[in-house]
Formats: sequence, structure tokens, C-alpha cells
Amino acid sequence: MNSVQTLTRYKAWADDVFLSVIAGLPEWELVAPSPIYFGSLIRTLNHSYSMDFVWQSHLLGRPHGLTTRNPADHPGIQDLIGSQHRIDTWYVDYADSLSREQLDEVVEFEFIGGGAGAMSREQIILHVVNHTTYHRGHVADMLYHLNVFPPTTDLPVFLRQSVDAWQLNQAGRSSAKPLTSSTDSSPVSRER
Repeated sequence: MNSVQTLTRYKAWADDVFLSVIAGLPEWELVAPSPIYFGSLIRTLNHSYSMDFVWQSHLLGRPHGLTTRNPADHPGIQDLIGSQHRIDTWYVDYADSLSREQLDEVVEFEFIGGGAGAMSREQIILHVVNHTTYHRGHVADMLYHLNVFPPTTDLPVFLRQSVDAWQLNQAGRSSAKPLTSSTDSSPVSRER
């Protein structure tokens, strides 16, 4: 698995874990004004999703139809979560479909605020993952102010859980050797 495949899987996992907490918040907390550029928790999440859509459109060479990075209107939280899950799945599948040559291909596009841009497919995907992580931090800060403690969505946690899931799968299949042992000091080992 290459780094783009790993990172799109990480993004899908982190969004899922994070949004499972958001889904339980009352509507008034989602839309309450917040001193952040996007104005509220739900509008911040909608911005993040909207930019995923914009970059997906650039990758596919089709118009996205958005004229702002901060749409005033937003869907309800359940619709937004469903849309986020679908686009995250798309990015995972898309990353899986690309060859090294395709990852290096340069995509030309127009920024919403104006001006021409050009990035490789790999750079676009890396930006999408990083952009969501950035705004997940904004939302986490808003959650702390609501006395809600967001889950840990760091990359090492995802990688550890991925290794644990692989080991469980292998143990169920056969007597395959695990990736780590109690004496292994590699970065993927952990204390139990």
C-alpha cells in the first residue's frame, strides 16, 4: 500500500470516528455562533466536506459549481455525515485505482477565489487529507468548549488499529506469525 492509499484510509477512519461524536450533539450546539471564520460547528464541517467535493471535481475534470469556500446554507448533520462517508469512500477507491504515473499527473484548475492552479493528483489528495485534519482541530476546540471530548484521531492511532485488525484477521485464518511480538521494538509494536 502506498502513502496516498494509507492516508485516504486514515481520513475515512478519522472522519468516521470524529463524526460519530458529532452525530449525538443537539442541533442548537451544531448551529450556535462560534468565533471562527466559518461561524459554527456545522458550517465548519460543511466547509470541509465542500472542499473535498471541489477537489474531487478537479480530479475528475468537471465543474463543481461552488462560488464560495464558506457556503451559508448547509445540510442537516445526518445528511452531511452521509455525504462525508460517501466522498471518503470515493477517495479511498480513487487512491486505489491510481498508478504511480497517474499520481504524478498534473491537474490544472481554477481556485474558487480566482486564479489558476496546478497540482499533481498525489498533491491534491495529500492536501485533501491535511485540510480535513486541520479543520477537525477547529471542531475539536469547539467541542471542548461544549464539554465534549473528541476522540483521538491521530495517524499513529489509526496505524496501530490497522495493525491490530490485520493481526486478528490473520490469527483467525491460520497460525500466521503476528507483525509484532513482545520483544519487538519496531514503531508498530505497543505495550499491552
